[in-house]
Amino acid sequence: MTAPRTLAIPDAVLDIARRLEDAGFETWCVGGAVRDNLLGIPNADFDLATAARPADVQRLFRRTVPVGLEHGTVAVLDRDNQQHEVTTFRRDVSTDGRHAVVEFGASVDEDLARRDFTINAIAYHPFRHEWRDPFGGYTDLTRRLIRAVGDPRERFREDYLRILRALRFAARFGFAIDAATWDAARAETPGLAHLSAERVREEWFRGLASAVKPSELAQLWADVGALDLWLPEVASGRGAVATDRGHPGAPGPAGAGAQGEPSVARAFGVLDRFVPRDPVLLTSHLSANPEVTLTRLKCSRAEIERGRRLQALRDEWPDPRSPAAVRRWMARAGASVNDLVAVAVAEETHEGLEAAVAAVRASGAPLQIADLAVSGDDLIAAGIPRGPAIGETLRRLLDRVLDEPALNTREALIAMAREPH
Repeated sequence: MTAPRTLAIPDAVLDIARRLEDAGFETWCVGGAVRDNLLGIPNADFDLATAARPADVQRLFRRTVPVGLEHGTVAVLDRDNQQHEVTTFRRDVSTDGRHAVVEFGASVDEDLARRDFTINAIAYHPFRHEWRDPFGGYTDLTRRLIRAVGDPRERFREDYLRILRALRFAARFGFAIDAATWDAARAETPGLAHLSAERVREEWFRGLASAVKPSELAQLWADVGALDLWLPEVASGRGAVATDRGHPGAPGPAGAGAQGEPSVARAFGVLDRFVPRDPVLLTSHLSANPEVTLTRLKCSRAEIERGRRLQALRDEWPDPRSPAAVRRWMARAGASVNDLVAVAVAEETHEGLEAAVAAVRASGAPLQIADLAVSGDDLIAAGIPRGPAIGETLRRLLDRVLDEPALNTREALIAMAREPH
């Protein structure tokens, strides 16, 4: 099969490429936008690979951002302040499994040879409408196959994150993974321990958000051994059983292995019903201990707290037929209500809870002290002594109005505050 004669390149990208070419620097469109457009997926974020050195790019363009000079990458800003990455042709000099030392002065073919997978090693010349596809990437796109460029073990040893990228691409596009590439990934999985938590988190989160079926991504992580290494609470918790299905090298959906249908645990399957595909929520739902998992991934304090609260509350559910019970549950759950409702909907449990929560919100019923029709200052003005009594009284008033929202008026609350108790 042959690639299409032309690709639709955005004018801003063409302007940058034309200036580089006019200055005598060979320039090609490369990267994910080339791949996605060949797949029929809209993507206007074209990267450029060029013979120009970073200093040349900075000289030719007035507005640039040095996003990675040591790796030859300069972002050029267009008139709308959109960044377009321009990277010098390069070859790897040395790698440690996490970072590469590169050398400039390579050709476009040498530059493509250092890329991870064949589907990402395709270049298109925007003016000559010429293709460079030395590793058969277009054929692999038509075969729906993830295959490493060259020796897959060498590619993974250069950067172990490529193992996780293979899984993400397979789950995103519904591709199978080439048998040799899969075997190499399994063999090199221990190298994932050398990666930073931030890079692993980014791949896991991006994978969950972009996968056709997040369950397939989770199962691929389990099959390759990445869950045991980085997310053991997911591998062992919430009913998820990681099973070895052999290599997922058969044509068809990502993860469909030579031994038959995918073995996806019940907990993994629930992921596909979550809306939206929130990675923090999905990870917390799968993990036997979300706080530990999110801490290991170096998530933000707010994300870790979100996971901790979900763990604490996910076994406490109200009777959706009782508005008062739903209000009390919502008051207790606070900011976690949306997460818990998403879990109930995805698990197809607690029928009617989503509608009951929506009804409480529509009613405007008070759920927190801040929702009361009186403040601490109002109580002091009404004669309630300053100090701990103010907080205790506000909590007592909230407890009353959770059962009877109609009592949430200034007059009624002050009268109740004055009552002996």
